[in-house]
Amino acid sequence: MEAKSGSKLSILVFPWIAHGHVFPYLQLSKNLSNKKFHIYFCSTAINLDSIKNSLQEQSDSIQLVELQLPSFPDLPSHFHTTKYVPPNLMQRLFHAFQMSSSSFTDIITNLKPDLLIYDVFQPWAAKIATSINIPAVHFAISGAASHSFVYHKFTGKDSTFPYPAMYLKDHEWKALQAAIGQLKRDEDYKGIPFAHFQLSDGIVLMKTCGGIEGKYVDYLSVLCKKNVLPVGPLIAQSNDEENAAQIVEWLSKKPQFSTVLISFGSENYLSKDQMQEIAKGLELCDVNFIWIVRSPVGETININEVMPKGFLHKVKERGIIVKGWAPQAKILAHESVGAFMSHCGMSSVIESLYFGVPVIAVPLKLDQPLNARFLVEAGAGVEVARDEDENIIREEVANAINKVIVEKCGEKLRLMAKELSEKMKNEEEEAMNEAAEQLLRVCMKYKQQT
Repeated sequence: MEAKSGSKLSILVFPWIAHGHVFPYLQLSKNLSNKKFHIYFCSTAINLDSIKNSLQEQSDSIQLVELQLPSFPDLPSHFHTTKYVPPNLMQRLFHAFQMSSSSFTDIITNLKPDLLIYDVFQPWAAKIATSINIPAVHFAISGAASHSFVYHKFTGKDSTFPYPAMYLKDHEWKALQAAIGQLKRDEDYKGIPFAHFQLSDGIVLMKTCGGIEGKYVDYLSVLCKKNVLPVGPLIAQSNDEENAAQIVEWLSKKPQFSTVLISFGSENYLSKDQMQEIAKGLELCDVNFIWIVRSPVGETININEVMPKGFLHKVKERGIIVKGWAPQAKILAHESVGAFMSHCGMSSVIESLYFGVPVIAVPLKLDQPLNARFLVEAGAGVEVARDEDENIIREEVANAINKVIVEKCGEKLRLMAKELSEKMKNEEEEAMNEAAEQLLRVCMKYKQQT
């Protein structure tokens, strides 16, 4: 059901200020604007500047709204995004974001939207909305498998999680507990387990597809007593045609399924030792690769210094290293790509499966190990084994690459990835229609109460 033209319902969309959150929320906004909702998209000026060019066709239906963060001398406005803030100021940025509630209150009071869609780090936004009789719905960008596992562990006491393929090693669980524990110290989480879920009005939106995570979506719905609604993969294409063209031209000279894309996301950085082990693993394989290398803000990577001696010369015919950014979706869509070595952030997992590319999992933190095990369970990925100290080791990197690219089992992995891709694409439009329908119902329920 679409909102009636002439009486468009408006939604205030409010993501956390990380690149990996802003763009899924933006793609959701674009899809909802196509369902005749008017969207107010709220973020910091630096984030809004980064998305303006992609909104030219929808400038009438998506309106950008600037969130003002408190002014700190050590945190100027160009640091008001996790993409550009130095690592030592990340906690400072998080604190400043939490202090932006007064700016958000002014925004939502002035705009008076029919609905708020909010992110994990700001349950206070949901409280502000409901205090002025505006419904609030949480949109989760991480997957149902990891969410249901963590929700179960924090609320189910000592009961066994019903799907044994999902597990965390002791050190992984302790690290995740520490991260969630830090979040729970926030005033808005006290007394409300998983406040970002519990404050959501009847439904929770999730960036996933029933065809790949259906049983976990269902179990999570039972756990949180909300209707968890997949909204599809929310895949966005890049506008950087020049950079894409050069890479696509290189790929087009390579055989089908012969190339590995290596990328660890926009905000994950490998140590020199980790990079060297992956490089030496590549030396042990006879496969093509595109490796996207990123460095933290304020640091510059010298590829010649971090790679093993002679590596670049040895692989010059079969590998390229791209510093900073590359058109990931276009690369994954190319027929020469046969695997994606990834940290397993859920957006990267979804994107890889959407294009039918199996994943070589090298999880680093938080929900990434769970996403890696989900891929293994689904039959569309392999996880690189670590040593007893959890170090990346070259032989295991080579073994995992060979399994997917060279050996016979790689055909089965690609077949399963393709099957999951078809499921995602087949349900994409229907999932978005259902989400729009449910959001409309939430809005109308509140309108009838006033």
